[in-house]
Amino acid sequence: DAKNAREHLAPSRSVIDLHIEKLSDDWKHLSNYEIMSLQLKTFEKYYDLAVTYIQPSLIVIHGVGEGRLRDEIHDILRLKKEVKSFVNQYDPRFGYGATEIFFQY
Repeated sequence: DAKNAREHLAPSRSVIDLHIEKLSDDWKHLSNYEIMSLQLKTFEKYYDLAVTYIQPSLIVIHGVGEGRLRDEIHDILRLKKEVKSFVNQYDPRFGYGATEIFFQY
């Protein structure tokens, strides 16, 4: 029964922040590849939880930077059947450093 299965899952979030300092206290020794891998793994975890909990949307804070994390996330989203649309537009809370994902079920 899906409802009972959810009781054993981590809670979902409506906003996830993928800045490395938010994900790990001990990140300074990590390579860029390791940082990106941890960020993408965290993104996938909370994406999957959002779908499991049938959330209408999810905001992913990826920062501005060079746009590599944003581009990776957008490439993943293009392949997901639950994604109705996603947008990276200016938001007063996050500037251009966040993508909002809208789901369809």
